[in-house]
Order: sequence, then structure tokens, then C-alpha cells
Amino acid sequence: MKIQKGTIFAGLFVLGMAAGVSGLANAQASEAKEKAPMYCYIGNWDIPRAQWADMAKADDADRPILEKALSTGTIVGFGTDMTVIHTANGGTNDQWWCATSRAGLMNVLEQFYQGGNSTTPVLASATKHWDELYVSTHYNWHAGSLKNGYTHVGFYKLKADAPDDAVEMLSKTLVAPLLEKQLADGTIAEYEIDTQAIHTSSPDTFAIVYIAKDAEGLDKVQSAVESSLKSNPFAGPAFGSMTDQSGHRDELLRTNATFK
Repeated sequence: MKIQKGTIFAGLFVLGMAAGVSGLANAQASEAKEKAPMYCYIGNWDIPRAQWADMAKADDADRPILEKALSTGTIVGFGTDMTVIHTANGGTNDQWWCATSRAGLMNVLEQFYQGGNSTTPVLASATKHWDELYVSTHYNWHAGSLKNGYTHVGFYKLKADAPDDAVEMLSKTLVAPLLEKQLADGTIAEYEIDTQAIHTSSPDTFAIVYIAKDAEGLDKVQSAVESSLKSNPFAGPAFGSMTDQSGHRDELLRTNATFK
């Protein structure tokens, strides 16, 4: 879930910002419809390398709670990530689950608290820990489990003069239609376009997330982005007119995930 091969939409910024928002109408042949909100909770840790195997065991120990929550409909998906591209200030591991309500997320979190899963020795060894809660209205997935996939996350910052509905506009006309095709082709297992539901960082940011089924999927998505930019001349300038390149960064993660 959370989420660097060739950066998704990296080329958007070099195409210029001359085109206005109206150019989005020509970016894709169809628009993706907004869905009911999906909320995702992410617990992030920076775990010493010597304890990575213990972290994997702790993740396995958490599965019964998550699998039961999935079977009862409390959540719609869950997974774990290990960072592939490490940074000086980033984490190494995360665990996440998604639901159609905040209550669904908190109910699962409470079970971890009550069962002692949140105070295991390996988590106590973390040099850093933080949590995030995201919401998305543009998302989709294939039901089932995925092991050793790759999650690419692109974080973007909106310009101060971007329209209030900029994320919705970019999602439905540009990003979601492209990723829907990758989902239909079997290249990716899931995608979502997220904003923070609980703002622990700047509220003018959003994230484009997809889970590739294998490493080759990263190249296929990047190729699809490049093809889209060539065939839709308004796409790059429209995206660039609303986003600030200085606020952009990426994450690449190794993912195990299950969706209902």
C-alpha cells in the first residue's frame, strides 16, 4: 500500500505548464467515476536490519486478525511492505489495512492493542515509528492474494492556485483511466489515488499508488505513461499546471497483499 523505477508521471513535469485545466478534457477518452470513500491505515517502522526476519514473523502473527476482519467485511484489504529504495530518514517496514469506514480501521487497530501485537519486541526495537490514515475515492483491485509484488507510490504537491477539485479532476480524467487499463491487462493488482484523512503532513499533497504483480509490471506502467503522454498532448501540461515539482518524491516497496 504505500507506498523507484521510472517515476510514474515523472515526464509530466518536463512537458511544460502552458495548457490550462481545460486541456484535461482531451487527456483521456473516458472518465473514471468517483466511488464511495475507502480509508487506509498504515503503520510505519524503521527496523534495524538484524531484526528484519523477526519483523516478518510478527507480520505472520498478525494475519489471523486481519484475515478474520476481511472475511467479516470489516476491512476490504490488508498487506505488508518492505522498502526497496531506502532513504536516510525513511522507514523499512509497514503494515496496512483498508476499509469503507474509519470505524473498520480502528476496530482492527484496537484488536492489535488488546492482543499485545503492538508491543512485541521487534516493534520495540524500531528506531522510528509513525502512522498515516488516507482516504481515496478513485481505486480498484483484483480480489485475491499477491506475494512479492512491487508497490510504487508517487507523492505530489498541488500549487497554491490549483482548483479546489484538482485531485478529483486529475484522478478521473487522467490517472484512474490509465491505471484501470493496467488493472484490466493484469499488469497491476491494485491502485488508489490518496489524500490524507488525518493530516499529519501538508494538506495540499496527494499520492498515486499502484501495486505491480512483478518487477516487469513497473516497466509496463511506465511505458503506458509515456505512450499516454505522446498520444494526449494536453495531459502533461494539465498535470504540471496544477502540481509543484518541488514537492514530488517516490517510494518503491516489496509487497504482500490480500484483497476481498
